Amino acid sequence: MADLVRAEQAEFGATILTLSDPSRYNALSEPMIRALMAALAQADEHAAARSVVIAAEGKAFCAGHDLKEMLAHNSLAEHQALFALCSKLMQQITNLSVPVIAEVQGIATAAGCQLVAQCDLAVASSEARFAVSGVNLGLFCAAPGVALSRNVGRKAAMEMLLTGEFISAEEAKHQGLVNRVVGSQDLRAETMKLCAAIAKKPRLPIQMGKTLFCKQLEMGSAAAYQLAAQTMACNMMDASAQEGVGAFVEKRAPNW
Repeated sequence: MADLVRAEQAEFGATILTLSDPSRYNALSEPMIRALMAALAQADEHAAARSVVIAAEGKAFCAGHDLKEMLAHNSLAEHQALFALCSKLMQQITNLSVPVIAEVQGIATAAGCQLVAQCDLAVASSEARFAVSGVNLGLFCAAPGVALSRNVGRKAAMEMLLTGEFISAEEAKHQGLVNRVVGSQDLRAETMKLCAAIAKKPRLPIQMGKTLFCKQLEMGSAAAYQLAAQTMACNMMDASAQEGVGAFVEKRAPNW
C-alpha cells in the first residue's frame, strides 16, 4: 500500500507526495486513499514541515474512483463506506496544519478533480484537463461537487457537473480551480516557487490563517468576523507577529 504514494522531502520544508499507480491512472481506490491519508498524516508530523505537494506520475493526475472496485461492491453499506472514506481524506487535507498544493500534470476527473479542488492551492501544466464526468456514466459527481462549488462560481460548477465535459487548464485558472498554469517543463519549478513563498513566512500565522479561512467559509458573516477578530488578536500576541510588526515600524527586516 505504501508503494502507491511516494514521499520525499524537498527544499523549503516541502513534502512531496506522488501518486504512483499510473497504470490505473492514479485512481482513488480504497488502498490509494488509505495510502494518501497515511502519507499526509506522516507529513504533518514533521516539525519542519511548511507545505505538502500532491503530485502524480503518468498521463493522469487522478482519474477519480476505481470503477472496477466500485462495481465489485454489492451493497449500499460498501458504497457508503467508500465514499465516507474519501470524504475523510478530503477533510484531512483541509485540517492539515500546513498548506497543501496540487501539482497537476495531466487529467483530473471526478474525485481526481475533487482532490485538486480540495487542496489549498493548485499549479497545473498547460496540458492538464479537468472534468467531473460521473454524469456521463449515470453517476452524478455529488461529492466532487462539494469541493468544486467552493472553488468556482455556481453556474460554472453546475455546467461541469451537468455536462461532464472537460475544461482546459487555462479555463480552470479563469474559473478559480487552479492558481497558476505553466508549461509541463516548468511545473515543478512553479510549484516550488509557492513552497518558497510560504516558507518565508512564520509557521504559526500560516497555520492559524489556514484554519480560520476554512472555518469562516462555512459561517455567516457575523460569526465569521467574530472568529476572525479573535484569531487576529491571538495571532498578534504571538512572537512572530510582535517581531514582524516591530520590524516594519523600525524599518528593518524581521528576524524570524
